[in-house]
Formats: sequence, structure tokens, C-alpha cells
Amino acid sequence: MTRPRTVALSVTNTERNPVGQSGRNEESMSEALPLALRKPRLSRTEAVQYLKLAHGVPVAVATLAKLAVIGGGPAFHKPGRAVVYPRDELDRWAAEKLGKLRRSTSDRGAA
Repeated sequence: MTRPRTVALSVTNTERNPVGQSGRNEESMSEALPLALRKPRLSRTEAVQYLKLAHGVPVAVATLAKLAVIGGGPAFHKPGRAVVYPRDELDRWAAEKLGKLRRSTSDRGAA
């Protein structure tokens, strides 16, 4: 009988403490992001990466595209065919989507 092999997984700092939830100031938050995500306006693909890294909010590119059509997503600019999202709008939308902190699963977050 062979013993099952155990694999040690390392958790990166961004997985443990996404930027924006660690209590760090805005300047150090920006330094923790890859250079490509520090621009003031991000493409849809970059916006998905930014939301995951900065806020821990997983969202698909297709979801942002659908929300741009039906509403309910972050505000964006459309300079031609491409869509770009201002970082501050992504931050606002992520905070809205996350909602208030809860103390239990039965807490609806209403204060």
C-alpha cells in the first residue's frame, strides 16, 4: 500500500489579505499592484484582474460585458469601440458589491 503524497501549498500575501482590506494606505495599495494595473483607466480584462487582486471580488470578463449592456456594473468610458473603467469606479463598485461587514451568516448586514 502506498502512502498518499502531501503537497504543501503556500498562500501569497494577496490571497490572505487582498489589497484594500489590509488596512494599508492608498499609496502602499498601489505599490502592491502590478504596474499594468496602476493606470487610472483599465481595460475590461485589466479591470477583472484589478477587482480580484485589489478587492478579492471574482468577476468574469463576460460578466462585466453583460453588466455594461444591462446595467448594474461599474461605470465606464467608451472612447471608440473599447471600454475603459476608471479605477475609482471599480473601487466604488467593489465596495458596493461586498456590502457591509457581517458577524454571522444570519446577519443581513443591515444596520
